[in-house]
Amino acid sequence: MTDEKQRPAADRSMTESAARAFVVPLALAQFIASYAASNMSVAISSIADDLGTTIGGVQLAITLFTLTMASLMIPGSKLTDLWGRKRCFLIGLCIYGSGAVAAAFAPGLPLLIVGYSLLEGVGSALMIPPIYILITVIFSETSKRARYFGVVSASAGLGAAAGPLIGGFITSWIGWRASFLAQALAVGYAIHRTRRAADPPEAADRQPFDVTGAVLSAAGLFAIVLGVQMTGSHGWDSLFPVWTSLALGALILYGFVRHLHAREHAGREPLLATRLFRSKVSNLGLATQLIQWLTLQGGFFVISVFLQRVWGYDAIGTGLMLTPATVGILAASAAAARMAARRSQRTLVAGGFAVSFLGTALLLVFVREDPSPWTFVPGLLILGSGVGVMLTASVNVVQSAFGEQDQGEISGLSRSASNLGSSLGVALVGSIMVAASQPDGRPYALSLVVLQAIALLGLAAALCLPRPSRR
Repeated sequence: MTDEKQRPAADRSMTESAARAFVVPLALAQFIASYAASNMSVAISSIADDLGTTIGGVQLAITLFTLTMASLMIPGSKLTDLWGRKRCFLIGLCIYGSGAVAAAFAPGLPLLIVGYSLLEGVGSALMIPPIYILITVIFSETSKRARYFGVVSASAGLGAAAGPLIGGFITSWIGWRASFLAQALAVGYAIHRTRRAADPPEAADRQPFDVTGAVLSAAGLFAIVLGVQMTGSHGWDSLFPVWTSLALGALILYGFVRHLHAREHAGREPLLATRLFRSKVSNLGLATQLIQWLTLQGGFFVISVFLQRVWGYDAIGTGLMLTPATVGILAASAAAARMAARRSQRTLVAGGFAVSFLGTALLLVFVREDPSPWTFVPGLLILGSGVGVMLTASVNVVQSAFGEQDQGEISGLSRSASNLGSSLGVALVGSIMVAASQPDGRPYALSLVVLQAIALLGLAAALCLPRPSRR
């Protein structure tokens, strides 16, 4: 067998320079999606005043964006095999861009919901899964794949961490509408770069789309995420609507799993192959992804609320205070390829959780009633570094657990786990703050302690990953 035949199809079909060129629009799209999920919190009051609506109405738009994106992530990933990975990515960008323009010129809340919540949510569900699929199939070597997963993961972390800061500056200096126009311009540039890029490898065969499975998965995830989101206002002890929504979602997802088995037994292609759930490596990797995003978003939320409620910081000041975490994420993600070449993914994920635990511990030790910004720097920097180390490694663990034919499905499952973790982080911390808000309840310290305990669960899951084989 010749060397050419031994090389993976992805390497034969794209040159190294063409593959690297594809990473730029992929990373930009991931940044935009993460930014859209985090920057709106600092513009709520401005949007409500400008549109003549309530803060609750704008919060509803933000919640609907998260729900739409999370519930459609799995169906969106499956469409990459049907429409083609590059085409699905471009369609998602176009839908997202049109939503950004609609939101920028919205005269009232209804069009804001259509543009931001629905169109941007649908666009995110179509463009995010291809990002991780394309990197997996284009780069076959673990070190190269880790390097570019690091680029994309850094973009995701940067968008989530810097969203409030960037959004605060734009809202204060220009106006909230400019933030949506900036997203539309960035999407336009990503479309331009993607259209010029060489066509990547496509799936070998394309099966009919499982409409029933798509509806069941979307409805189940919608109900689960909705129940989680409502804990922030109703608490975890609310039978209705919190636990009712969670129970309904679990019931629908049970029906979804039964549907997958029935469709496979009938010899028809399901939305998700049940073999995806039988991989120990993938299941543990998905668990670490969920816990990582829960820790990251929960930590950012509790720190942001503490800074604004206790120390009286505004949106820009809060964003600036979170800068050390952003620096830590970027630095660790930039070193992803070098770390992957020297250490196993298992070691990196476990080490990331250990470092994140240390970062939250430092926040608890150093932060006092004295409003000195320097007390936050060590903890946030170390917390961000830990998250940056494990974000890339966990994605690599999950995506690399399956062959090219399963990349569309596992990518959607992976992104759903990450989105669910983000929603859980904010909702869990929010409910803890409400429960511990009585005098001397110390809600912020208690929230960080709970996040530490969850990080230890992530560490345990990482240590259960198989050790790499020695040759």
